[in-house]
Amino acid sequence: MTNTAPSSGDTTGTGASLSPIEWAQLACDTLMKKFKPEELPPDRFHYHQGVFLSGMEKCWRETKKPEYYNYIKDWVDSQILSDGSIRKFNANELDDIQPGVLLFNLLEQTGDERYRKALHTLVPLLKTWKTNPSGGFWHKERYPNQMWLDGLYMAGPIATQYARTFGEDEYFDLMAYQAILMEQHTKDPVTGLLYHGWDETKEAAWADPQTGLAPEFWGRAIGWFPVALLEMLEQFPEQHKDRETLINILQNLLSALVKFQDPATGLWYQVIDKGGRPDNWLENSCTALFVQAIAKAVRLGYLEAEYMKYAWKGYQGVIDTLTFDEDGSLRIGKICIGTGIGDYAHYIARPTSENDLHGAGAFILMSVEMSLAQAE
Repeated sequence: MTNTAPSSGDTTGTGASLSPIEWAQLACDTLMKKFKPEELPPDRFHYHQGVFLSGMEKCWRETKKPEYYNYIKDWVDSQILSDGSIRKFNANELDDIQPGVLLFNLLEQTGDERYRKALHTLVPLLKTWKTNPSGGFWHKERYPNQMWLDGLYMAGPIATQYARTFGEDEYFDLMAYQAILMEQHTKDPVTGLLYHGWDETKEAAWADPQTGLAPEFWGRAIGWFPVALLEMLEQFPEQHKDRETLINILQNLLSALVKFQDPATGLWYQVIDKGGRPDNWLENSCTALFVQAIAKAVRLGYLEAEYMKYAWKGYQGVIDTLTFDEDGSLRIGKICIGTGIGDYAHYIARPTSENDLHGAGAFILMSVEMSLAQAE
């Protein structure tokens, strides 16, 4: 199966009939050309770089191209000092824990103790993380008691891989608890979708005074949740007491999401359940995350193969939006810039960007996973 880019903006013909793994490589190459590793923004250890480079790592595993591995290593080495300390990060924000997932492969490949020391700095922070009254992680210290869906991606994969790598099983229990608590309190019984956040104390400006819930279903926040669950399940012991519960959460969320896919384009909307509103708009990063999660869930046996029709439709929908610069560099647009929690007007007013790192990372994750689906 090949996928053809649109002619609009494709001044070089580069995009004609590229395979999914070729799209992933083109995205990696475009960002590598734009940024030296040490110049990836922002200037700290942060999930923007982490999700982009996680995608690149998966691309490296499929292609074995040394330039991808070297680029990841060069960025990490710009952040991890000679004594294993981290040059600059916020130790009270989940967003700055996430890029630690890159350290496992580097430790395995090199045996460099700096990576082990950095992991032993990052993950144990979760043992004393500030929590709401029910034990749910604050997303950031400046947002007391606020749990955000995004947080599971920031902490879940690194903590469960740490548990498996170093034999510290308590992290399996900890992150299963976070995932289950979040789903219990953010799931809408009517749509099956998850609200962006939950404040148990109901003190946040956005919190519903009765439930503490955020007011909307924001696309990318929902996208991080199944992507994180799938990463976690790859590490979880087969007999763990919460494994089946996590699988059920994953299945229920993905089966709910496909009902909101735009039938015309294959994309999903910025605010998922309000596609009928004229000011709502179709968004690429959430679509890429949903496609990746659906395809990976099928590959790992959590969803029936029939779900791949939604994945391929969404994948092609993203491909159909792509354009190219004069030099053949890829332009991934329709990416919502980062955002806090707000009302409908807040999400709709958010600007979009091209090739920002978490959008490009989502695109690469999707493309690599669709390549694996194509190979089966």
